[in-house]
Amino acid sequence: MDSASPSASARLLPLAALIGGNGALALGPWFVRLIDTGPVSAGFWRVGLALPVLALLARANRQALSGIPRGVLAAVMLGGVFFALDLASWHVGIGMTRLANATLFGNSGSLILMVWGFVAWRRLPHGGEWAALIAALAGAGVLLGRSLDIAPASFIGDLYCLTAGLFYAGYLVILQDARKELGSWALLTWSCAAGAPVLLVLAIVLGEPVLPQGGPSSWLPVAGLAISSQLVGQGLLVYALRHFSALTVGIALLTQPAVAALSGWLAFGELLGSLDFIGMAMLAGALVLARAERPGTRGDRAQAQPPA
Repeated sequence: MDSASPSASARLLPLAALIGGNGALALGPWFVRLIDTGPVSAGFWRVGLALPVLALLARANRQALSGIPRGVLAAVMLGGVFFALDLASWHVGIGMTRLANATLFGNSGSLILMVWGFVAWRRLPHGGEWAALIAALAGAGVLLGRSLDIAPASFIGDLYCLTAGLFYAGYLVILQDARKELGSWALLTWSCAAGAPVLLVLAIVLGEPVLPQGGPSSWLPVAGLAISSQLVGQGLLVYALRHFSALTVGIALLTQPAVAALSGWLAFGELLGSLDFIGMAMLAGALVLARAERPGTRGDRAQAQPPA
């Protein structure tokens, strides 16, 4: 009996971390809606408040933050700029479209990476890749059409979230080699250090309020976003992902749009119709297929940096 308990814990803890990490990240759009700064400013606080803790985590895991080769550091800093543009575009989109749409479109990095692979390797899709592409196009078409029926602003919000997925795919491509040199926490620390000032400058240029406007209590959702998205969600997934295949991770990713849809309904009265569910199912299935076809990638917003 005693020998079975550690074995059971060893199996259950990674699974709990995988589900909990996705759940924590799925609350990010809800926090963005609650924050009374601008959406880009919310992105700045998300990475800025988490940055010292990320550095401590890198140190605790004996991941070097200094002595990094210049070429690697330059790639990480450029990747940080792409990560900042990803967050800026995604946060703007969150304020315009439904939370479930924002979560699904924002997680489109896996599919974009797959398409980029076809171009880079000059080949056509095969097998499950065709199914992923067809399902993605059909699902995205249904969701975009539904958003256009609701309001033009909702449709534009979907496009912002898709653009965020494009920036995030670029971030992953740029850091493809750097991931071999740096640990997860060190890479995330440096990319956030590069992205934070970009987000702050963008927020100021856009004329957004940077500081929360509603007194001390208005800092609570700001802190919640940083803790939920950048620390708890990140930390749990960095621990969990080494224990699972890409297909399992892709299936677990489906908890994010489900949680986002639930929070959107409970907090903001966002109702989903049968066509929405059909479109979401097709797009979610495409994300799972994309991850299964490319097990080496971790291209979703669930990880601002894939585990090494």
